[in-house]
Amino acid sequence: MEDYYKRVEKLKELIDDSDYILIGAGAGLSTAAGVEYAGKRFTDNFPEFIEKYGFQDMYTSMFYPFKSPEERWAYFAKHVYVNNIGMDGTDLYKKLFSIVKDKNYFVITTNTDDQFLKSGFEKDRFFRTQGTYSKIQCSKACHNKLYDDEELILEMMEKTDGDLKIPSELVPICPVCGEEMDLNLRKDSFFVEDEEWHEQNRNYIDFRQKALNGKLLLLEFGIGFNTPIIIRFPFDDLVKSNENVNLVRFNRSHTELTVKHNGNYYLVPEDELDNYVSPDIKERYVPFKESIDETLKKIKYFVKI
Repeated sequence: MEDYYKRVEKLKELIDDSDYILIGAGAGLSTAAGVEYAGKRFTDNFPEFIEKYGFQDMYTSMFYPFKSPEERWAYFAKHVYVNNIGMDGTDLYKKLFSIVKDKNYFVITTNTDDQFLKSGFEKDRFFRTQGTYSKIQCSKACHNKLYDDEELILEMMEKTDGDLKIPSELVPICPVCGEEMDLNLRKDSFFVEDEEWHEQNRNYIDFRQKALNGKLLLLEFGIGFNTPIIIRFPFDDLVKSNENVNLVRFNRSHTELTVKHNGNYYLVPEDELDNYVSPDIKERYVPFKESIDETLKKIKYFVKI
């Protein structure tokens, strides 16, 4: 991998020279911003749930087989508050916004914490593909409407009792079919894509089409292989198929590029790309395993505004 400071300089130049910037963000970006689902942040916020259920982190606890809706919503109210409603925009997201705010940018993300919206990014330049903690839907998707949940979540937290249950009357019920409501998260076949979701998707498609007519910089942050077909693999395809596209990938563990060779797809490390892609493609791919925060600090004051 090329010297770190050379890659930082190259990133500065790419930001300055780009006509369009497309940001793709996964869980690794929020983790880098301090929105961690384990460790001290978890133990500080969920001591009573840890004691009662033996929870290890906020991710696995989401799949716990609670005995009642009252218990489940007591936990998820706290989870939603800690990871969305009760949070402001973090310094890292605000730093990223300060770098791209005067550029023609768009964001696609699998994160559900709404950190982009909380940090200044414009709503019509944003596509949250996997839903958001800030909305609830019918658990059976009987109709395509989402409902704001902030007031309900706050009331649930206020009225959670010593047994970690909410009052039964606070369990949200679908106004159309009478089934229980659920968070708007893509976890099963009942995920609701409302009109706003489809509008965001159209905006994303339109941006991509326009951006391919100019110099497009793809900034990818913290995307692994849970859902690579949403952002990671399409970004790989864009940089390989268009000579005006550059890809900067931030990932602690996986900076490989997906390439097709003899009819098969392979994950190729940066130092082996010479064997699979042209020098031009390798030149337009800039991987970082280093800290997102430290790297953005280095470029924040040096890009042209």
